[in-house]
Amino acid sequence: MSAKNLEFQLAERPETNIIPGRTFKLVETNKPTAADIKDGQVLVEVYYLSLDPAMRVNLQDFRSYVPPVAIGERMRGYSLSKVLASKSSKARVGDLVVAFTGWTEFAIVDEQYFQPGELPEGTKITDALGAAGLTGVTAYIGLERIGQPKRGETVVVSGAAGATGLVVGQICKIKGCRVVGIAGSDEKCEMLTRELGFDLALNYKSPTFRDDFVRATPDFIDVFWDGVGGEILEMALDQAAEHARFVICGTISGYNNEGMQLAGVRNMYRATLQRVRLEGFIITDHMREFPAAQQALSQWICEGKIRRKETIIRGGLEAAEHAVSHLFTGKNTGKLILEIKPYEG
Repeated sequence: MSAKNLEFQLAERPETNIIPGRTFKLVETNKPTAADIKDGQVLVEVYYLSLDPAMRVNLQDFRSYVPPVAIGERMRGYSLSKVLASKSSKARVGDLVVAFTGWTEFAIVDEQYFQPGELPEGTKITDALGAAGLTGVTAYIGLERIGQPKRGETVVVSGAAGATGLVVGQICKIKGCRVVGIAGSDEKCEMLTRELGFDLALNYKSPTFRDDFVRATPDFIDVFWDGVGGEILEMALDQAAEHARFVICGTISGYNNEGMQLAGVRNMYRATLQRVRLEGFIITDHMREFPAAQQALSQWICEGKIRRKETIIRGGLEAAEHAVSHLFTGKNTGKLILEIKPYEG
C-alpha cells in the first residue's frame, strides 16, 4: 500500500475573505517517491511553509503576472524543505532548499523552482524564508532598484511590522535615513522604534493618525514603500517631496474586498507636480539578483544590523487554511511561517 501525502487544493474562489473549509479542500494523495523523479528534479519533504499576502492575489481570476490558481490545483506557496532524493546537480540528498512546493507535505520540484536554503552561521534556518529570504530580498532589491534611499532622507514604510516592511525600514536605517513606520497597533509601533530602530512609528488606527502623519513628515517624503495602498497611499502623495520615489509593492488593504477593489487614488496630480516616480515591484522579475542580495542580508543579520521578527504557527499542514488569515487580521508580526514538521538538523 502506498504511503500517503496531504495537500490543499483550491475548492472555490473567495469573493472576500478566505473561508476555512470552503476556499480550500484538504486532499490525501499518494506520497511521491524517488522512483518518480526525472532528470533535473528533486523530491523534498516540507518543514516550514511561507505564508504571504500574494497568496490571496493568486486566487483571483484576473490578469496578473502569473495565471491564477486553478480550481482543483494545489495551492501555491514556497517552503523550506529537505531533499530526500535528487537527480539535479543543484542539490544533494539532505540539503535544505527553498522550493516552490505549494501547500503539501512532500513534493517533486524542478530545479528552476528551488534555491539553496543553507545560510551562514549566525542565522536561523527560517531566515531563508524571511529576513534573508524572498521577503527580505524583496526589500533589498526594491530599494536598490526604485527607492534608492540616501543618507538624511525621510523614508515612510506602510505595513512596517510585516515581513517585508520591517526589513525595508532597517535597511534604510543602515543607509542613514530617517525612517517612519506605519503599523496597526501601539504594540507594533513600540516594537518598531524600541527594537528595530525606526525613528518614529504611527498607528493608522489612531483617531489622530492623519494629523500625526503630517507632523511626522515636516520635510516631506523622499521614499515611500507601499504595501497597503488606498487611503495611506493618498496621504503619502500629499506629503511627497520633489522627485520622491514610491515603491508600490502591494495593496493588502484591498485584497479581501470584493473583486479586490480599492477606492481610487484621488490626488495623482501630486505625482505630476512633485515629479514623483511611482513604480510597481514584483520580486520574481529580479531573481538573478537574489544571491547577492541574500548574501548582504545574511551579513547584516550576523552583524546585528538587521533583526528578524517572525510568527511561527504550529499544527502541521492542516493549520494552513486558518493560519493564512493572520496576514489580513494583523495577528502576525514580521514573517508568517507555518511549521509543517519541526526541523531537527
